[in-house]
Amino acid sequence: SEAVERVRLAASAHPTDAHTLDTLGVALSRAGRHEEAVPFYRKATEKAPRIASYQYNLGAALQFVGDFEAARTAFDACLDIDPKNAKARVAKVSITKQTAEENDITALEAAWAARDTQDADTALQLAHALAKAHEDLGESEPAMVWLSRGKGEKRKLIPNRSDADAALFAAAAELASHLPIDSAPEADGPVFIVGMPRTGTTLVDRILASHSKVTSAGELSDFSIALKRQVNTPGQLVLDAATLRAAGKTDLAAVGTSYLQQVAETLGVRGRFTDKMPLNVFFVPAILSALPGARIICLRRHPADTVLSNYRQLFATAFSYYAYAYDLEDTARYVVGFNRLVDHYVAELPADRFLCVDYEAVVGDLEGETRRLLGHCGLEFEPACLDFHANSAPVATASSAQVRQPIYTSSMGRWRRYRPAMDPALAILAEAGLVTGD
Repeated sequence: SEAVERVRLAASAHPTDAHTLDTLGVALSRAGRHEEAVPFYRKATEKAPRIASYQYNLGAALQFVGDFEAARTAFDACLDIDPKNAKARVAKVSITKQTAEENDITALEAAWAARDTQDADTALQLAHALAKAHEDLGESEPAMVWLSRGKGEKRKLIPNRSDADAALFAAAAELASHLPIDSAPEADGPVFIVGMPRTGTTLVDRILASHSKVTSAGELSDFSIALKRQVNTPGQLVLDAATLRAAGKTDLAAVGTSYLQQVAETLGVRGRFTDKMPLNVFFVPAILSALPGARIICLRRHPADTVLSNYRQLFATAFSYYAYAYDLEDTARYVVGFNRLVDHYVAELPADRFLCVDYEAVVGDLEGETRRLLGHCGLEFEPACLDFHANSAPVATASSAQVRQPIYTSSMGRWRRYRPAMDPALAILAEAGLVTGD
């Protein structure tokens, strides 16, 4: 909130130098105000058109607000200035359907060959872009080969998080068992949409945010930060087992008040809103206790598709919580832990506050599941919710392109097309009872 206030103050001085204009745009982007950031980036690129990072920042903001054609133009400008800019090349491929007649595979392979072999992050980005290009061409085998190459280089450099993740699942389950949580009162609070990434959380967010009484606040870290400040556990991570355990011994009402105040000040959001940070799944019991009017919607998807969609996703490399996705089998074990936690939530938490929704059910019966979602939130049905793809609000997630399209079924059962590469993960899911047979 303080950063946004400083941006307002700086903008009132009508700066004209490109560096200041770009910096103001970055501050607004970081605060989730993507539409407001675009004009600052545009002015920065007009003042200094040959600065690659300014063009990239403009492209990213345009992608988030749904202007993909203009975003491609900005990414092309960035690459014209700096042909080795992996972020821009990856971003362009992510929003551009690759075809046999027109694709970036040759350019990406050349960038891979010319890369700094000590730069694992660039290798990861290029490998993901190559995988996406091959997937667009229906070539799943080379796609998995490229993913394995890029992720393998990165995985060698980072600590294994398996024990930390197992501790997180255990601490969250313990919190659900011991924290007193009431059924929902008449007052209506925020709606938290949680689950594994790439399982339909953005789709559900767009459906709800298309309602006249609901605003999407995007993916917020505000609750985890408010809790961390309240319990003051050691370490810099806002999500760890110690913080979750401490949540059961603190004043969660104060955390809830702090969270609402922070969202209102930073984003200017009033009334009903959605918060779709997937990792909030670990904070579900604390959220329900801290915010008596809050509802939770938890997305689930076929376990094998969940594994594949997470393994295929290029997560922010600085965000250690998604380190499981650097390895296919680690991803499968994480999905097992997630499903066990959600089963525990279903058994322990009030059904009028915690609702599980299957991605496949939403795709198969959009209107029926939309009515169910709205009913859980205490909202009347509005036809606009079925036209979620027409919602022009910004989307700063990996699904920024997909949710601007009508509902589609092509991603269901996708894992079958990636066998035999998927077989080691399937064995782990089968052992846990999450999949059976072929």
